[in-house]
Amino acid sequence: MSLAAHLEEIGRPLVEEQRTHPTVAGIADGTLPEPVFRSWLEQDYLFLLDYVRVFARLAWQAPADHLGDLVDLAHATYHEELALHRSLAAEFGADLDGARKGAPCAAYTAFLLDSAASYSEGLAALYPCMWGYSTLGAQLVRNPPAEPRYRRWVDTYADPGFAELARRCAQMIDEAGADPARAEQLFREGMRHELAFWDVPH
Repeated sequence: MSLAAHLEEIGRPLVEEQRTHPTVAGIADGTLPEPVFRSWLEQDYLFLLDYVRVFARLAWQAPADHLGDLVDLAHATYHEELALHRSLAAEFGADLDGARKGAPCAAYTAFLLDSAASYSEGLAALYPCMWGYSTLGAQLVRNPPAEPRYRRWVDTYADPGFAELARRCAQMIDEAGADPARAEQLFREGMRHELAFWDVPH
């Protein structure tokens, strides 16, 4: 079993834990109160700005074969995911410019930026977000919310193009030659941050 496949096996019950979190469950059935999603959008917007920086830091260290992959990941995050957030922010009245990181966001971004000092470790640390959202999206789209704004959010992460980005990330992990025990430790820590991120600050 490849390292990425091993991490995914560890991660599946942890994604299920996220799926049953009240915030995710509320998105899934379209009943999440607007102020909660507005706050989440603000936090995730700030998270994604640093996520772009993580990809850029890893791109600087990447082998030539994967430089383009990491630039693509940074580009997709900056121009596609953040565009979705700006669009949804306008519909929910979110204040992206005035937002400040809550504790879960600050802890998660610090963990990712620190981990990205090492190419192989940074990839393992960020995989919970890439693979986790792709997996969540694929699950939620089977019975999508009727609320169109939440449906749009689900569709973004269920998109085959997003799944392809996650697969490219898995390939990089397998080729990077990380210490498996260390990669597992970072992956588990990233999954803990993913779950904590759904505890939206009010």
